[in-house]
Amino acid sequence: MNDSSWGAAQGAGYWSTPEMGVAPAGPAHDVHDAQQTRPMPNVPDVPDAGRDADDRDDRNRDAAHVSGPLFRDEMPQEPMSTPLPPPPQKKRAGRDLRAAIGVGVGLGAVIVASLFIVKAVFVGVIVLAVVVGLWELTSRLEERKGIKAPLVPLAVGGAAMVVAGYARGAEGAWVAMALTALAVLVWRMTQPPEGYLKDVTAGVFAAFYVPFLATFVAMLLTADDGPQRVLTFLLLTVVSDTGAYAVGWRFGKHKLAPRISPGKTREGLLGAVAFAMAAGALCMEFLIDGGSWWQGLLLGLAVAASATLGDLGESMIKRDLGIKDMGTLLPGHGGIMDRLDSLLPTAPVVWLLLVLFVGSG
Repeated sequence: MNDSSWGAAQGAGYWSTPEMGVAPAGPAHDVHDAQQTRPMPNVPDVPDAGRDADDRDDRNRDAAHVSGPLFRDEMPQEPMSTPLPPPPQKKRAGRDLRAAIGVGVGLGAVIVASLFIVKAVFVGVIVLAVVVGLWELTSRLEERKGIKAPLVPLAVGGAAMVVAGYARGAEGAWVAMALTALAVLVWRMTQPPEGYLKDVTAGVFAAFYVPFLATFVAMLLTADDGPQRVLTFLLLTVVSDTGAYAVGWRFGKHKLAPRISPGKTREGLLGAVAFAMAAGALCMEFLIDGGSWWQGLLLGLAVAASATLGDLGESMIKRDLGIKDMGTLLPGHGGIMDRLDSLLPTAPVVWLLLVLFVGSG
């Protein structure tokens, strides 16, 4: 017998109702048994009749109390259903791949067209990317940290740096870098002194990180086979990133730097090295005058290392700032700086190794 039947029987068997006009037959009889008992004889009205009615009322209230709240409290609860485990989900990319591929193809077409038509046009593309990258970086620094790195001297000096590197080589780039740092120091003096040190420090860092490193791309372009060198630099960096993504997404299990970038794995790094070395051997053999395949293997290895470090470096900056992307200008990619993170530190590495392997020619 369950609790609900027990509660129902007790309410019906212990007490009779006023309409029945009978006394309770016993402590364990139900309504049917009470109806079979001998009826009480008619009793004339006596002074104690009111007390009997009061007693019946009290008994009715007690019965209501027994069959009401007690019944509800004692009702058996339906067992809670155990939640089913969620179905296994397939791995998904963190971004909109259609948008990312479309934007990537569009950018690649613009770069290749400007690279092989007129070199000066490609220098303009570098300048544009530098200025937008500086704007994104300084905007995020001010929004998240309250650091006001002066954008105007950085943008002007950054453009001058790229042009000087293309026209005068490394010497011109260093001179422009020094003048840009001086301009940042002076420009910030026009504002209150509070925060001066952190503002100018961030400004000098931004000048080195974005335009100075980008100057090496312009310096690659000055050689006779400059377009082929720049194309090699771009291809190796893109192939390294693609290899890291593809292998890491499919086979990645061991984290590379979980505190900096949880998505990167050691397997992905091996994929970047393998893809970049293969692409480097092909590029040095077929694109670079005087290059050989074994030089391409070394070049690919160096590019995989520098591109990974560059990606981790910007991830460190973004983690410190508490943001996912530097901007939203490129759908599926983030901002310009989110595309330059691997390219910027790789440019001086490729420039130096190509000068060592085949000369600056």
